[in-house]
Amino acid sequence: MSFHTHEHNHAHAHSTNTRILRVSLAVIAGFMLVEAAAGWLSGSLALLSDAGHMFSDAASLALALFAFKWAEKAANSQKSYGYQRVEILAAALNGLTLVVMAAWIVVEAVIRAFQPVPVAGSAMLAVAVLGLLVNLFIAWYMLRGEKDNLNMRGAFLHVVGDLLGSVAAVAAGLLIQFYGWNWADLAASAAVALLIGKSGWGVLSGSLHILMEGTPKGTDLVKIAEDIQKINGIFGIHDLHAWTITSKKHAMSCHIIVRGDLTVAEAAVLAQQVQATVQKHGISHITVQTEPADTGTVCCQACEQPTHEGEHPHNENPE
Repeated sequence: MSFHTHEHNHAHAHSTNTRILRVSLAVIAGFMLVEAAAGWLSGSLALLSDAGHMFSDAASLALALFAFKWAEKAANSQKSYGYQRVEILAAALNGLTLVVMAAWIVVEAVIRAFQPVPVAGSAMLAVAVLGLLVNLFIAWYMLRGEKDNLNMRGAFLHVVGDLLGSVAAVAAGLLIQFYGWNWADLAASAAVALLIGKSGWGVLSGSLHILMEGTPKGTDLVKIAEDIQKINGIFGIHDLHAWTITSKKHAMSCHIIVRGDLTVAEAAVLAQQVQATVQKHGISHITVQTEPADTGTVCCQACEQPTHEGEHPHNENPE
């Protein structure tokens, strides 16, 4: 895939994600306003509470949409990579709010276990069914977005969390309505909290891994180093680093050891071969620095991280 094609596909996916978020935000915000108005007029605390929950979903979608729009800003002398990392920051914030929300639900469930509160089963059931229908549509619609984008994933998980909450609320509402099992509300809440917390932690940890310049998931630096060393004319490689700029956009830099008598043009050819080799591993932004072998000991190491042990074989007597 050429660089131009990669950028075109990224721009198309970006546009699709933005459109999906706009429609989803409009539907959720509209339902939230209707639900809040109905709760205010009827005096239903259940309706007002669910409207508040929908507000958190709307806020997460708005944050994700803002991040996508902000990421479109062009690079400049101060932000040479542009603003695409804003998407990762938004994903981290959404992941954090999911974890906090899950913890709050668990704490609230424990408190209510010791201080039971009467639950209006019929009102709860009606609200849950309405919320379920809305969240089913939004979740289905958001599945059209980019699956591997952390920003979209964080926003989607907010909606899925609300969807699971609606499913659990419907089940609990039925049990309360027909059997009077008020504990079902607590059990359903705790189960949903665990699912939301696990998903939120996945988004948060993935975002932090990128922000900490971690090696892209699925990228094997040792294998990349071995493939580079198979190129004729390269006697060693060091300072090999790979990182993620934003979702599905990875970068890599390395130093290669070459013959000291190579011309600039010959060294450039080797660098191009390295770039072509690394691109096969799904990395598009590659920087290669050549070093003549006679400036020091020819060496090779996959990277300086302690998790990669041993040295790769190399020719210590370049000709």
